[in-house]
Amino acid sequence: MPAVVLIGAQWGDEGKGKATDALGSRVDYVVKFNGGNNAGHTVVVGDEKYALHLLPSGILSPGVVPVIGNGVVIDPEVLFEEIDGLTARGVDCSRLLVSANAHVIATYHRTLDKVSERFLGKQRIGTTGRGIGPAYADKINRVGIRVQDLFDEKILRQKIEGALDQKNHLLVKVYNRRAITVDEIADSLLGLADRLEPYVADTGLVLNQALDAGRTVLFEGGQATLLDVDHGTYPFVTSSNATSGGACTGSGVAPNRVDRVIAVVKAYTTRVGEGPFPTELFDADGERLRAVGHEYGTTTGRPRRCGWYDAVITRYAQRVNGVTDFVVTKLDTLTGFEKIPVCVAYDVDGTRFDEMPVSQTDFHHAKPVYELFDGWTEDITGVRRFEDLPAAAQRYVLALEEMSGSRISAVGVGPGREETVVRHDLLG
Repeated sequence: MPAVVLIGAQWGDEGKGKATDALGSRVDYVVKFNGGNNAGHTVVVGDEKYALHLLPSGILSPGVVPVIGNGVVIDPEVLFEEIDGLTARGVDCSRLLVSANAHVIATYHRTLDKVSERFLGKQRIGTTGRGIGPAYADKINRVGIRVQDLFDEKILRQKIEGALDQKNHLLVKVYNRRAITVDEIADSLLGLADRLEPYVADTGLVLNQALDAGRTVLFEGGQATLLDVDHGTYPFVTSSNATSGGACTGSGVAPNRVDRVIAVVKAYTTRVGEGPFPTELFDADGERLRAVGHEYGTTTGRPRRCGWYDAVITRYAQRVNGVTDFVVTKLDTLTGFEKIPVCVAYDVDGTRFDEMPVSQTDFHHAKPVYELFDGWTEDITGVRRFEDLPAAAQRYVLALEEMSGSRISAVGVGPGREETVVRHDLLG
């Protein structure tokens, strides 16, 4: 089982970090292939909780080589802050590899991100303001700065000058902000180059050579399917490909080398930021899910919008990603609910949709069609075998499996690394 992709099946925050960490002892490389420090993973190891933003979750597994692929946008200052924080807690970060082709987030990207969101007002996307979108926009516009450019001052200054030529007009004339100089950007990036250089590698070559040697490589997606720039709920999406196809373009590894696609899905649904959310709850049940599930953003601290499980978007994620295995997380959060609704279809102005509507307008107006399931009251955090779960919990999981289109191979019953019920070997 040499190449495995692990992605989110909803709008993010499904618990991908825990799933990646749980597989860490059985893989050789963990690759982050998209996004930046706009999303985080929380991983609990024993009594220790780690909040990761830019680094792959594999950084916490001894012997694993963590890789930041070419599809990621990197804020070097954030990278070093995270490395320093983990090092202070005894985590070895020396194995980290960073793609020379990954793009860099500069100060002007963060500035543009924040001022443009304010300028949009009610039409805002709900970004984190960390410069992710503007950095990807520069990449597509071919005025981006790559990691390798930090080691050639002449090239770096030329690229910064080209990028700022238009941006300064925008900052000054539209947003009433001061112009940014080439020197201040170049000096800040060049000051980080020496420290960054030991981590930089041709990561595409490294990963292909590892696969040739029979090593196991796990590709860890940031954000999730419904936030994918092509396949998500556009325009309320991230700026990269968070689906399984992004693992190939974001790492330099070909599609025919991927053997398994694991999708992580929460036992209910959450979303951060703007955009449609058919099963969103605005009542006491929504508040309860948020409180019991500790639904606050790892990176932003923002309260997450909460709702019931949506089987329609899960089926969509199964199809778009070619999911072979689902991991259901946070089943324990549902303990104590007398009845648990599951969205099995949408009603749009009297028309039933069993699959995702192609029209954004239809999805925006979609009303959930619910099927009710019995809840359970027993504490399940100590359960390690599926047959030891309460009968109602078993029926709930099996119903989700039937609705979602692929087998559910693991079920999270608590936040800890060991608090998981394994039904099928994810790597076997």
